[in-house]
Amino acid sequence: MSIKSFTDILAWKKSRILAKEIYVSFSKSRDFGFRDQIQRASVSVMNNIAEGFGRRGNKEFAYHLRVAKGSCLEVQSMLFLALDLGYIDTNRFDELMLISVQVHQLINAFISSIKD
Repeated sequence: MSIKSFTDILAWKKSRILAKEIYVSFSKSRDFGFRDQIQRASVSVMNNIAEGFGRRGNKEFAYHLRVAKGSCLEVQSMLFLALDLGYIDTNRFDELMLISVQVHQLINAFISSIKD
């Protein structure tokens, strides 16, 4: 299968799930700064994959994938803080961390497949 749209990219599909789950998990958080930051970071992952695909050049695409990877790691860092602050329990932390690790691995594999 060739990639005709950013929506065909498995890393984007999984990052979409991550963003939704982050929004659901923190939608009622009263720590507005924290909530805004983790939500923005999760959306940045999927949006940078889409934006990079739209650039059509491998060098720019790889750059945006690396930005997406950085945002994914930001989400992971903030998940640790959410756990430490009691915003999420251990089970939810594990679920969200698993998704974010999978996204990170998919992005890494995709970067490796692109020659920039």
